[in-house]
Amino acid sequence: MPLTFRKYLVLAGITIFSTAGDSLLARGMKDFGNINLSLHNLPGLLLAIVNPWVAAGILSLLAFFSCYMSALSWADLTYVLPATSLSYVLVAFVGHFSLHETISPMRWLGIALIACGVGFVAAGPSLTHRHVPPDQGSHEVATAPVSREAQS
Repeated sequence: MPLTFRKYLVLAGITIFSTAGDSLLARGMKDFGNINLSLHNLPGLLLAIVNPWVAAGILSLLAFFSCYMSALSWADLTYVLPATSLSYVLVAFVGHFSLHETISPMRWLGIALIACGVGFVAAGPSLTHRHVPPDQGSHEVATAPVSREAQS
């Protein structure tokens, strides 16, 4: 099954929305510092959610999840998941240049290896088996083999 322009857009949406969502969440949470996840700190957690950066990050991640589900409907998980890892590369650049995070040479090497892996996955087929929706499957009833004695 060849990839159409629409499918390329879905894969691009996965990468863009994932990168944007993670970056916006990181930006928003830097405003709050350390938030302990507990019932005693519920107001602080709710306050973090209404932060515009965090809210935009959550919306971006919802768009990512929609694109991700769409891609899984026509491609194998073993194709879609590595293709989404391109966002790790973009997040590193956003983190370094926009959020001013320090990235060690070892981490850059790991990011380069991820990019190479994405290249290998992109070169392969998106579908390794035929998808059969549950309502369109075979309606034949499987029967047990009949022994010779039962045939006579």
